[in-house]
Amino acid sequence: MTDNLLKPPTDDYENFLRDLKQRIRAAQVRAALAVNRELVLLYWQIGKDILTRQQQQGWGTKVIDSLSKDLQKEFPAIKGFSSRNLKYMRSFAEAYVDEPIVQQIAAQIPWFHNCILLDKVKEPAERQWYIQQTIEYGWSRNVLTHQIETKLYHR
Repeated sequence: MTDNLLKPPTDDYENFLRDLKQRIRAAQVRAALAVNRELVLLYWQIGKDILTRQQQQGWGTKVIDSLSKDLQKEFPAIKGFSSRNLKYMRSFAEAYVDEPIVQQIAAQIPWFHNCILLDKVKEPAERQWYIQQTIEYGWSRNVLTHQIETKLYHR
């Protein structure tokens, strides 16, 4: 029995280990994507609520500053509640009116990719094209920015 513990791993063991590593990495990616989808959806909902209150109750931009301070005080470990980011959330909700579009398209890429698109691409169809390209090719923020700026330069 002790001899079996001292034997070097077999090819079967190596294959098993390689398979486990792949499954673990795939699960990590799926978990990160799920967290991202939830975060983007939350940001859209917050933006929609801010937008609605501004339209219905006449809230100004100072309310966003107050919200930012209060949310940062309540959630000091979360970095996403700056005034600037809350304004992005509002713009995001304004750009994507329907929640299913957010879930199906915009939530598939990281939040700051969406912020770049809000800043640089005004046409919804063009934003969607960039999102699809980002998903397909795994573009980083730098690559996305470069692709947008290259296209804008050639217009």
